[in-house]
Amino acid sequence: MPATSPAHHQRRRRRTNRLLATAAGVLTAGALAAAALPGSATAGENHGGKDTAHGHHGRYQDVQLLSFNDLHGNLEPPSGSSGRVTELQPDGTTKTVDAGGVEYLATHLRQAREGNRYSITAAGGDMVGASPLLSGLFHDEPTIEALNKLDLDVTSVGNHEFDEGAKELARLQNGGCHPDEGCYTDKRFKGADFPYLAANVLDEKTKKPVLKPYWVWKKQGVKVGFIGVTLEGTPDIVSAEGVKGLAFKDEVETIDKYAKELQRQGVKSIVALIHEGGFPASSSYNYDCDSPGAGDGISGPIADIAKNITPQVDALVTGHTHNAYVCTIPDPAGRPRMVTSAASFGRLYTDTTLTYDRATGDIARTAVKSANHVVTRDVPKAPDMTALIGKWNTLAAPIGNRPIGYISGDIVKDGTESPLGDLIADAQLEYGRTLDAETDLALMNPGGIRASLTHAAGGAEGDGVVTFAEAFTVQPFANTVNLQDFTGAQVIQALKEQVSGPNEAAPKILQISDGLTYTLDLTKTGADRVVTDSIKLNGSPVDPSATYRVATNSFLAGGGDGFPTLGQGTNDLVGEDDLAALERYLTANSTATSPIAPPKADRITIVS
Repeated sequence: MPATSPAHHQRRRRRTNRLLATAAGVLTAGALAAAALPGSATAGENHGGKDTAHGHHGRYQDVQLLSFNDLHGNLEPPSGSSGRVTELQPDGTTKTVDAGGVEYLATHLRQAREGNRYSITAAGGDMVGASPLLSGLFHDEPTIEALNKLDLDVTSVGNHEFDEGAKELARLQNGGCHPDEGCYTDKRFKGADFPYLAANVLDEKTKKPVLKPYWVWKKQGVKVGFIGVTLEGTPDIVSAEGVKGLAFKDEVETIDKYAKELQRQGVKSIVALIHEGGFPASSSYNYDCDSPGAGDGISGPIADIAKNITPQVDALVTGHTHNAYVCTIPDPAGRPRMVTSAASFGRLYTDTTLTYDRATGDIARTAVKSANHVVTRDVPKAPDMTALIGKWNTLAAPIGNRPIGYISGDIVKDGTESPLGDLIADAQLEYGRTLDAETDLALMNPGGIRASLTHAAGGAEGDGVVTFAEAFTVQPFANTVNLQDFTGAQVIQALKEQVSGPNEAAPKILQISDGLTYTLDLTKTGADRVVTDSIKLNGSPVDPSATYRVATNSFLAGGGDGFPTLGQGTNDLVGEDDLAALERYLTANSTATSPIAPPKADRITIVS
């Protein structure tokens, strides 16, 4: 989720959105059928890559692939539900585990690498963008520095890598101080030590990838190629300014193209890093994704992509949906292939064993195994990450620690209609009415709400205090609040686009301001799920022929997230950024003795 606008309170000016760990990392949907390899130990033995039949001097060499995705600049431990994972217990019950924070992620990754001389660390995109203030305030330079210290080898781009456009992505890759804000410290920003891969993102003029399409890891005769792509639909979820001059191509066709190129170069072991994902059958990170059959525990775009990518690709590291899964999905030749995702925000990492056949140069697929592991917070913090966070916090604290409001309890972003979604829509309606008293309603896209507001203090501010940094984490995109005129028919159509067209398979339910009500009937299909006769404003039916003044953010006003009707408004008026609107609302409507209570989230009546 995206957009561009003048920044607020020195906010970045352009923003568009195992030791110990092994105990917590239960094997998730696991090993491919571990057939014995010719002349080797059974798959999975001697995992440390020692000089045995499975090691350096034998035919088969275990290569460790550590991977994660959708970090979104979460350097400090995320709060609330964003900082927990659900773990399935042996007796069938579940429990939640606190997880995440790069101080702990660094320790876990470094412990996991111990004894594995052939180890690669890769990521599935969205390393930056929609970041908390600690990173977002500085155009995500702190996150790139952290990833360098994590010894990340390679990552695909994600849609959020384009929030600020291709030029800013190139700066994150190659280094240099920000073109508008300059250098934040006395040292020039050096950029990423690892390559960003963008095989399916082309410059419209040159028709060539804007960054490298692939990269090859090599060690003592072992070669593993990586192809990186983001979802083809990136232009639908990033502001027009962020993807200006770029073309996004089909994921499968692109991966197949470069797999052939790698094969021609003699690279037969290939991993695809794909910033597109799926929807698991369980919210537990360690559920059995292959029960009852291969890949049965996952649905969504990645399932179709995995079934169609050339069999030359040996494993898929995915992301985007922020879900956790480790599945085997048959490739077009019917052979099982590992597909993984490690949730988001650095709460998990995936440890995959790829058994490399030195005789063929390919991966022995029957020996591939994989598991997700929790980035628990019961390990020592990595001192270099603590120092990095401290350095940037010193710069950010005067801005981020400022109190802007008070709440009486957690105001969460979860649910079809969320309490926080209601709060933000109300804030935009109230702000819209300061620009134009005739503003009737406000609509907020759910993907633009990145975190919950938690009552417990995140620092020294005290319980119930909302700081600027916490609000920034909720709405980090610097979208402006835009007012537009729509007919009632267009308002109705926009609500139906929540559950039809590109949003039919995975509905995007807009968060709505006080006074707007309707029924969402999930027993029906397509646009009919929004019951037309139930749509009311302040108790009266929305009149198709009347004109309504609607507040949205600039992303929705551009037709983003599959809402083309919201891009057809007239009589535009552009206000300040949405974070400023939220700050004003919290400040005006709460005090320490009279905090805001969580909204009831009862504006949408859901029939299921």
